[in-house]
Order: sequence, then structure tokens, then C-alpha cells
Amino acid sequence: MAQFQYRATDFQGKIVEGSMEAGEERSVVQRLREKGLIPIRIGAGASAAPRAAGKALALPTFGRKGVKTSELLIFTRELATLLQAGMPLDRSLTTLTQLAQTPELKRVTSEILESVRGGTALAEALGQHPKVFPPLYVNMVKAGEVGGVLDQVLQRLVEYLQSAEELRDEVISALTYPLILVGVGGVSVAILLVFVLPKFATMFADLGQALPLSTRMMLAISDAATSPWSLIGVPAVAGALYGLYRYLVTSKRLAFDAFKLRLPVVGNLLRLTEVARFGRTLGVLLRSGVPMLQALDIVRAVATNQVVAQALNEVQVGVREGAGMAAPLGRSGVFPQLALQMIAVGEDTGKLDEMLVTTADFFDREVRNDVKRLTRLLEPAMILIMGLVVGFMVISMLMAVFSINDVDI
Repeated sequence: MAQFQYRATDFQGKIVEGSMEAGEERSVVQRLREKGLIPIRIGAGASAAPRAAGKALALPTFGRKGVKTSELLIFTRELATLLQAGMPLDRSLTTLTQLAQTPELKRVTSEILESVRGGTALAEALGQHPKVFPPLYVNMVKAGEVGGVLDQVLQRLVEYLQSAEELRDEVISALTYPLILVGVGGVSVAILLVFVLPKFATMFADLGQALPLSTRMMLAISDAATSPWSLIGVPAVAGALYGLYRYLVTSKRLAFDAFKLRLPVVGNLLRLTEVARFGRTLGVLLRSGVPMLQALDIVRAVATNQVVAQALNEVQVGVREGAGMAAPLGRSGVFPQLALQMIAVGEDTGKLDEMLVTTADFFDREVRNDVKRLTRLLEPAMILIMGLVVGFMVISMLMAVFSINDVDI
């Protein structure tokens, strides 16, 4: 038996919190329902609520204007739970207003509630807050309202966001150690250049001895790093690089995105990520009842790579002409043959939405595997590179120290 903390509500919207001893979470849900309560959050121990918040999504698309993405995911999950339990929409929003953990989320939820009470559809009310609810979210809710399956659509949104978050967390977790290695190595090199080598430079200057080439190189780099001009030069170089990047992502966005897809190793990883995002987004939209052309518009709008977005323009033309999706996507050169075949099978069998989600699941796994393989290669490579850099600096100084023995006394 374990102790579970729960937060629930009754059909009048009153929030009830407490703890219950049970063998599993399912038993807690059943006992709460027997009491006429709708379970909202359940977790083991006193830290259940914070842990639930910590597992939420952090997609950059959703967390703006003071509303964190984790809060938005919790909002969606709780709204789906309340609606599935049969609670009216306005009362569900009232409950969520009380449950809001931040003033900004409370304000947004309150404004949505007022709009709904005034006769506005939920999708339209959400659309009044585009910084919080993006087009993908709003259009899925609109399709759910039209089809009378809003609770099911919200649940699909939760699944979609959780899948994206799991992939993102795995990628970040895999890259954390290599990034730490780079950071520690960079700090070590900076300390040597700024604090250690200048002391050797003073000593060598007093001796007036000719130094080895490697030592002169390191001392020149140290002089440049400690020079007052570096305070101007480093920001200037950083600004120039940022300006070049902004130029590429604006004026030359298509060519830049195509170049990224051609990069060795990283390009294939980006390609698989784009295919997985395309499949999951379009599959969830179609499964939620969004019309094909409208769904393609949404997917094109949220595409992060312009090569994919351009391919979707051709797909829309092909769909209007009855040519299907697989052929136009094949001409883009982005989608692997396996993905094209799976999409073609989905079109032939009339189960395109299911096949798109299956395709996304497959390529999500491929992305995870590729990231793991890449990080397994990166970790020893980073250690080797940092070791070579620091070792070269140390050996350069030792060679200069040993050359002191040649000084005539």
C-alpha cells in the first residue's frame, strides 16, 4: 500500500484535496469517482503536484507571454479530464481558473471563460490569445467542437505534446554531457590563456631567450586574449556572426535550410526530425477531423524547415488535383523512401492518419537512436580534443622552460 496525494473536483466545481492509501493509482481514481468526485491530479507522496508539473512540455512554440509550456500542458490535460467526466465547459474553465498556478495563466483562463460565457466558441476564445495557443492547438479544438468530440481531441493534443516533449527531453539529455565537456574545456583553456600564460610570458621576456615556435604561438594567442582590443574584437566578431546568421535565415532561408539538410550526420538527423514532426502533426490533425487542405496549411505554417514547407505547397496542389501526397513529397528529396511508401499505403487503404502517426513513431525512434549514436561518438571526441588542446598548451610551456637550461650564465 502507498500514500497518494490527490486533487479532485465535484460537479459544482469545488476543489477537493487530500491523501488516500491505496495499492495503485487506479484504485484512487475509482474510489474518488465512487464519491462523486472528478480526479484531476494524482501522485504518490506529498510532492505529487510539483512532479506532475515538472513532467510537462517545453516546446518553444507554446510557452510565451508568461505562460510556461508546462502549465499549458497541464491546462490541456485537466480540461480534457473534466470534459470527459461530463462537466460543462464553463464550469470546467471555472475550475481551471481556480487551479491556475500563476497570475498570467489565471488571467488567460479567466478571459477565455468570459468569452465562452458570452457565447463565443472555445476555439475562437483560444484564438484571441495567439501568444499562448498556436494555430495547431486552435484548429484542433475547432475540429473537436464541430465534431462534438472536444474531450477526445484535447486528449490527442495531450498525447501529441507529451510525445514531442519526450523526444525533446531525450535529445537534450543526450547532449548535456558533451555540452558540459565543451564548457569545462573552454573554461580551462580561458583560464590558461588569461591567467597562467601571461605569468610565463613575463618570465620568458626577462630571460631574453629565443622561444620555441609553439610557445611563441601560445603566447601570441594569450596576448590577443588579454589585450584591451579583445573587449571590442570578440563582441564585434560575435555580432558579425549573428548578423550573418540572421541574413541566412531571412534573405537566404530556403538555401540555408537546404544546406543544413546536406550536412554530414547532422543533416540526416534534421531530416528525420522534420519527417517525424510532419507525420505526427498532420496525423493528429486528420485524426481530429481537420480537413486535409486546412491541415496541410497548418503543418506548413509550423514547419521549421523551408524545404519541407515548399514541398507542402506542392502537396496541396497535388491533393487538389487528386494526385495524392506521396508523389509530391518524393520530389522534394527530403522524405526517405520508407516514409513515402508508408504514406502511399495509408492513402491506398484510407488510413492515412494512422499511417502518418505510425511513421512519426518510427522516425522518432530513429532520431533517438541516431542521437544516442552521435553522443557516444561525441563524448570521446570531445575528451580527445580538449586533451589535445590543453596538452599542447602545457607542452609548449614546458618546452620553453626546458630551453632555459640553454641560457648562458
